[in-house]
Amino acid sequence: MAAAIPGFRTRDQQIEMAERIAAAIEDSGILIAEAGTGTGKTFAYLVPALQTGGKVILSTGTKTLQDQLFNKDLPVVQKALKIPAQTALLKGRANYLCHYQLRRAASEGRFRNREEVSHLAKIQRFSKQTKTGDKARCSDVPESSPVWAMVTSSRENCLGQACPDHNDCFVLAARKAAMEADLVVVNHHLFFADVMLRDEGLAELLPACNTVIFDEAHQLPEIASLFFGESLSTAQFLDWARDTRAEGLEAARDCVALQTAIPALEKAARDLRLSVGVETGRFAARQMESLPEFLPAFATLLNQCQAVEAILKTQAERSEGLKKCWQRLQELEASLNAWRNESGNKTPDDLSDESNTPTEKVRWGEAFNQSLQLSITPLSVADIFSRQLETGHPRAWIFTSATLAVQGRFEHYQAELGLEKAATGYWESPFDYGQQAILYAPRGLPEPNSPHYTEATLNAAWPLIKAAYATQGGVFFLCTSLKAMRRIHEGLQEKIEQEALAIPLFLQGESGKNELLERFRQVGNGVLVGSQSFWEGVDVKGEALSLVIMDKIPFAPPDDPVLAARIEAMRRTGKNAFLEYQLPRAIINVKQGAGRLIRTETDRGALMICDPRMLGKSYGYRVWRSLPPMRRTRELDEALAFLYPTDRLNG
Repeated sequence: MAAAIPGFRTRDQQIEMAERIAAAIEDSGILIAEAGTGTGKTFAYLVPALQTGGKVILSTGTKTLQDQLFNKDLPVVQKALKIPAQTALLKGRANYLCHYQLRRAASEGRFRNREEVSHLAKIQRFSKQTKTGDKARCSDVPESSPVWAMVTSSRENCLGQACPDHNDCFVLAARKAAMEADLVVVNHHLFFADVMLRDEGLAELLPACNTVIFDEAHQLPEIASLFFGESLSTAQFLDWARDTRAEGLEAARDCVALQTAIPALEKAARDLRLSVGVETGRFAARQMESLPEFLPAFATLLNQCQAVEAILKTQAERSEGLKKCWQRLQELEASLNAWRNESGNKTPDDLSDESNTPTEKVRWGEAFNQSLQLSITPLSVADIFSRQLETGHPRAWIFTSATLAVQGRFEHYQAELGLEKAATGYWESPFDYGQQAILYAPRGLPEPNSPHYTEATLNAAWPLIKAAYATQGGVFFLCTSLKAMRRIHEGLQEKIEQEALAIPLFLQGESGKNELLERFRQVGNGVLVGSQSFWEGVDVKGEALSLVIMDKIPFAPPDDPVLAARIEAMRRTGKNAFLEYQLPRAIINVKQGAGRLIRTETDRGALMICDPRMLGKSYGYRVWRSLPPMRRTRELDEALAFLYPTDRLNG
């Protein structure tokens, strides 16, 4: 590796980790491995994965990391080891251009502005040049463009073998390549959607593989809960309406009843969203059902489904597209009924068996700006997930991340996924945190529930923010809620204007995440105020990020319906939900946020955690003891002197 890769340095932690992974693969074992930032965990699992000779599925936390692994890291390791393994990249269906949907979108011309028309033209040019159809390769059309939804397919609207473009389908080509590859790079959402729910066809990959490796494995409990449950969004009804209207005009133009019924169903879906109020947020089922407009709106949507389904039944044989729309509506109606009738005491039949205790579930909803999602979520995925590991022939399962343990122990993570018998490995970062970083906990802040807390944290952080700007250093201000994020941003704007400073200020959501990060890196001394999206998976090296501020320890809101149900279930069994569940999860999130600070051996920075509970509560020591061994201080002057020496500030 050192001979083939410029700048490669041998690290004992990396070698030990690679040896443990190789042994687990050899023994078809289960290994949970935490490797601190800078260990080089990517190479530590890629080398044994490529050397094993068997089929490997490598699952990542995000599509961005998926692309980086496949396009950058994997080719480097293959070249260094001279291993001619066949590799493939596989994403969810919505990431691939669909020839049929592209033609239909162009012919219908349903665009809201000139920008969307321009995006379609660029996608059409891309379709003639691309070999993979992966929309990530179409760089001049933003991923957030609404046009992508019009030119990609879903499981619901795919025509399958009846599609006139079946032989040129990018999705089928990607799956075929994955079936033939020695190593397939997927992402967690695709893994669970396709393997666990047998939703897309990846189930054909798993029986043939010898090893499954999860990178960014700390995300698995939350993602598993999502996919082992059930969910339904009002947006799905609007998507259905768009497709059905188009299919009806093409194959059943004379069916006036259908074109009249579709808008009524669309209105019913929108009314259901409005029935929970204009504010976004999460709600328990009983909260929604106590609202005066929710149950009537729910009943109206269900009645409209039944009425339109009866019409579609008479038209379904006129085209494959209409038949698909009829089947989709039946599925949507069944999901509505399932949410309404869910008893909350057992898992779906395909995820449980008679020998196991039924898993409790919770019904809840989440209101977004334009849609309402109704969900049924299991309170624990441990039994369900552990059974998945036991199906089929023996294979190795590797779980790795920079943040899985709490004070070097893995009991919390093992309990969440039913991995109590798994082997574990823990490797600290090779960085010299004592020289490179300082942890600053300011004095005198009020309790986090104080109405003046946000203002107090901003005032405490302001001297460090100004010093960072003066010395060409960048700042992340990480907030635990969108409300706090907006208030911090507004407060910073006021202070910047009052002191007539030219500090570049960025806010999560004002543009796409990647674009925002690139602008932040380029200015070098900006302040980026963000919430959950920026606590993990963000890499800014050097002085462009020299100060990370956390407003609070990121405990999940106790009124979250899923968390509240889990807490109650743990209490009933005599467990301490706070110490066994809430605190470990918060600590892992703190570790993720802290991991944004030191990314290389030459980085230098300060981590400021404003929350007084870290030192004022008995459990607080578990938070700071789980962080890398940074210098620690409560004095502002000491933090300033460490990070911004006097000569730099005066310069």
